[in-house]
Amino acid sequence: MSEQPLSLNEWVCLALLTEKSSHGFALAKQLAPESDLGRILTVRRPLVYRALDRLVAADLVHPQQVEPGAAGPTRTVLGPSAPAKRSVTRWLNTPVNHVRDLRVEFLLKLRLLERRGRTPQRLIERQRSVLGETLDSLIERPAGPGEADVVDLWRANNAQAAHDFFEQLNNRGP
Repeated sequence: MSEQPLSLNEWVCLALLTEKSSHGFALAKQLAPESDLGRILTVRRPLVYRALDRLVAADLVHPQQVEPGAAGPTRTVLGPSAPAKRSVTRWLNTPVNHVRDLRVEFLLKLRLLERRGRTPQRLIERQRSVLGETLDSLIERPAGPGEADVVDLWRANNAQAAHDFFEQLNNRGP
């Protein structure tokens, strides 16, 4: 694995390549605004290609074949290395550290686990454990009339929404 940490765009491209070897144009379609994953994180084509360049440079993905493009240049199909597959598995099972990361990174991980046919229950339990105290403190923070500023209100409401979301996920079962 590379010395420099991967960006979220790089992680999601790598995760998609561990599902199925592909080329940048196809990955960009999977991350377009109207796609299932694009509803969570939209990654425009230039950023997909930048992520792929970094993954190749980090020796996490390798060219497998070149195929003709439908109406343009040839396309290089990339596939993951064995260490990349293990890294993606670890990443998918690692909870996020901040409430703000639930909206995109955690939700992506849930969807990617579902796409793999894997239960997200372990990740959900670990996530609740990591953020439980933070959520509780944000929800329970007392604020008298006029004392809570807009940031405190936003954080408290997001924490309550996250708490409710975890409860609903828990009630869904495996």
